Amino acid sequence: MAEYKYKVISSDGKELRGSIEAATQDQAIIQLRAQKNTVISIEEANFANKSIGIGLGGKVSARDYSIFCRQFVSILQAGVSILDALAMMADQTENKVLKNALKEVHEDVSKGNSMATSMKRRPKAFPSMLCNMVDAGEASGSMDVAFERMATQFEKENTLNQAVKKALIYPIVLVVVLIGVLALMMVWVIPNFMTMFEDLDTELPAITQAVVNMSNFVIKKWWLILIVAVVVIVLFKLYAASPSGKFVLGKIKLKIPILGKLQMKSECARLGRTLCTLLGAGVPMIDALEITSRSMDNVHYRKALADAKDQVTRGVELSRPLKTCGLFPPMVVHMVSIGEETGNIETMLENIANYYEEDVQIATEQVMALMEPAIIIVMALVVGFLILAILQPMLTLYENLS
Repeated sequence: MAEYKYKVISSDGKELRGSIEAATQDQAIIQLRAQKNTVISIEEANFANKSIGIGLGGKVSARDYSIFCRQFVSILQAGVSILDALAMMADQTENKVLKNALKEVHEDVSKGNSMATSMKRRPKAFPSMLCNMVDAGEASGSMDVAFERMATQFEKENTLNQAVKKALIYPIVLVVVLIGVLALMMVWVIPNFMTMFEDLDTELPAITQAVVNMSNFVIKKWWLILIVAVVVIVLFKLYAASPSGKFVLGKIKLKIPILGKLQMKSECARLGRTLCTLLGAGVPMIDALEITSRSMDNVHYRKALADAKDQVTRGVELSRPLKTCGLFPPMVVHMVSIGEETGNIETMLENIANYYEEDVQIATEQVMALMEPAIIIVMALVVGFLILAILQPMLTLYENLS
């Protein structure tokens, strides 16, 4: 799936801008026209024009959605109308993107448009899954049930995301500390120590001379290091945003020891929870698979579910493409197969979600337990190497004097 930036004229004559995810540009245009929009321009998002949320409400998180859905349920169950509930939520929501979108939805609904249609016009603020759930809730007259399901969905998603991030925070902090220690020693400690030996006219040991050369390079060519670092980061981001980059990096992520299994378990949990929520709300299997595929983090899982959707459209049972793609563990395939045979696939999917959400928590703790000592050992070796380079000429001088 790729992201496309668009500019359209809506059915009520408003100019709208935003982004949409689709397999091809033609499919993106079809989706926009299905929402009764006139497409003015559309192009694939790249590093220069892609929407990037940077703090202060620039992006709507799963936690923001869970709070919104939970509060919306409480307001509806108190007997407040949808129009008044939207006005109340627009006033009290803290996230700026969601706040502005709710104000626009409130205005559209007050003009007679359905809430689901209004939300679909603002894909940057409302994910397709939430829009489809609202659509199903409006059709069945059970909006509170739809938002209750979505509140649970986003709460589980937030918990899952936080568990994965938790596994990465401590190693990142240690790496930053290591870089800071290296910079301090290269720029200040080593030059100060080396001035002690400049007047002795003695040849420095090879290890010490190598460290001194590195220190001199860092001090004199720091601007070059900074430029190279920025260029590498920009090129990496451009490559990571390209289709080939997503494919290659997605494969690498799955091959990384321990972390690859952690991502696999996260994707299985997301598959079970998302598909269960959508099917439970009455969304057709084909549409549910389409939405679920877009929610997956890894491009290989997105492709696998998109292929599964095509095969299910032709009458193939879902368990077969899940098995042949080779990305899902046997337990997922067997439980989906049992659910299809018994007609109780929603319960099986929920069991999959519950199992792998708990497994992600355990795997996260294992990752942290393994990575912390490994990084500390690396830090000790690097700092020890620098200290040895500093002490070796001092020991040599002491031996000569004695």
